[in-house]
Amino acid sequence: MPYVLLALGILFALVAANAHAPRRNAVLLVPSFFLGWLTIEMAPHVLVTWAAATALTAAFGGLDGWAGWTGLALALAAMAGIAATVVASRRTVVTLRDSGAPLDLDPEGAPRYPLAHLIVPQLCLIPRKGVRVERNVLYREEGRLRLRLDVFRPADDAADGELRPGLMQIHGGAWVIGDKREQGLPLLNHMALQGWVGFNVNYRLSPRATWPEHLIDLKHFVAWYKEHAEEYGADPDFLCVTGGSAGGHLTAMVALTANEPEFQPGFEDADTTVQGAVPFYGVYNFFEAGPWPVPMGATRILEKMVVKKPFAENQELYAKASPVTYIREDAPPFFVIHGSHDSLIPVAEARRFVERLRDVSASPVIYAEMKGAQHGFDVFPSYRTARVIEGVERYLTGLHRQYRQGTGPGVPEEVTQSLEEPSVG
Repeated sequence: MPYVLLALGILFALVAANAHAPRRNAVLLVPSFFLGWLTIEMAPHVLVTWAAATALTAAFGGLDGWAGWTGLALALAAMAGIAATVVASRRTVVTLRDSGAPLDLDPEGAPRYPLAHLIVPQLCLIPRKGVRVERNVLYREEGRLRLRLDVFRPADDAADGELRPGLMQIHGGAWVIGDKREQGLPLLNHMALQGWVGFNVNYRLSPRATWPEHLIDLKHFVAWYKEHAEEYGADPDFLCVTGGSAGGHLTAMVALTANEPEFQPGFEDADTTVQGAVPFYGVYNFFEAGPWPVPMGATRILEKMVVKKPFAENQELYAKASPVTYIREDAPPFFVIHGSHDSLIPVAEARRFVERLRDVSASPVIYAEMKGAQHGFDVFPSYRTARVIEGVERYLTGLHRQYRQGTGPGVPEEVTQSLEEPSVG
């Protein structure tokens, strides 16, 4: 048993080290990401499991020798490292870069995410009390093509019959995998309880789909929303968009390419404007290197499966697939969110996009950098996810209030107030 405990200690130490410093080389990138992602965002559950395994091994003779004691020391050090990630996530504080001001996403009195979902993450798959979900609503039908969405809305209709704000959720998955049933559920449930109507939207995936068919599908949804929003109690004139990873890229494209005829073939006259965008850990530039050794467009997945054309001879096409190309003065407000430990899309990608967007856009651009967070951190309802969801709700609700008041987009009052409060982390 001593050598079993030693093996456990070494394993725990390696996993903890990977969580704090994920590998980014070609061979270890994917396994390092998945291991770090699960470890960081499920840290309380990992910590309990490790502690139980260590205690049981020690109780059955694991400390009978130097190997066991060495393993125990390594296991305790690893658990201390994981405990530090729990503390960091519970004290989630994001920094608005260039301002140096902390944005506390956990103010007293704000709507809170349920503790039960943090203990049993699977509960996020079940609609919360007070939320009704209508599944597999058909929003685009053309020949054999049928695209569907799920609607999340308050169980009770608005007492005064007032229309509610709408939120479009776009799942990620590298443009080739993913489904509306898998992502955005913690956010959509929370937003529905705060009076929003959420639409979790599917779109065609590669390799069957070729860019820009993914975006065209989502434009069809926006046009559909304008026509059918009232059927679900939503305001057709107010829609915000959010999504993570590939969904973050598509979120930015939807927001920045409103009414672009190239992406609206056959429905060029449809209004596809949105009133706000919240992209999570997205890709915003396919044609320039910087955060990575080569441009994102030169990667195999984009050249062979998504765009399906070689990058070297088609750089203009990749530029047209990049949100940064469409930055403009009348862009809608953005709240960009990224994790500092993201090993799939480096955090520098978000920083340079935000910098360029701020240089041009007349609307406010807020950037939240989540310290210690991996890619896809919001898929699980962790402590960090809860704080971010609460912050996104405050931000979007502030935008909707400004829309109703006719004051034009600005930094919501809730955000301004939190900037003036002392940091808690």
